[in-house]
Amino acid sequence: MQAEDFTCILEWEKVRKFRITNLLGHTDEALEVANNPAGGTYPVGTVIQLIPGEAMVKRAAGWAPDNSDWEFFALDVTAEGTTIMARGTQDVVNGFGGNCFDCHAKAAPQWDRICEEGHGCDPLPFTPEQIEMVQMADPRCP
Repeated sequence: MQAEDFTCILEWEKVRKFRITNLLGHTDEALEVANNPAGGTYPVGTVIQLIPGEAMVKRAAGWAPDNSDWEFFALDVTAEGTTIMARGTQDVVNGFGGNCFDCHAKAAPQWDRICEEGHGCDPLPFTPEQIEMVQMADPRCP
């Protein structure tokens, strides 16, 4: 993943509150998992963002088995593009001071570390309307 791979999230598919794409051409498969009420494992190359300043990317099986092969990213986004501020599996801290892995590790196994209501993760301190506003304000979008 390079900084230029992280583009305007409004161009990505929206599933409930988050945005999703797959940079390896498997967006349809990623959407099938995201929309499956029983959960599933996301295909390699899936990128998920709730807000523009953070992301998670699915890596190949075995890349980080303790983390279900997800890599977390803290991003700085401006109208000029994206800068990767931090990336990793267990030590990335988001813009709100929270550790990405600590939260996502609480998701029940069938959800492939994705945090949503009912998945076992701590609730977010934001309303759906606030999340929508932050997504709509992505400065990378035309």
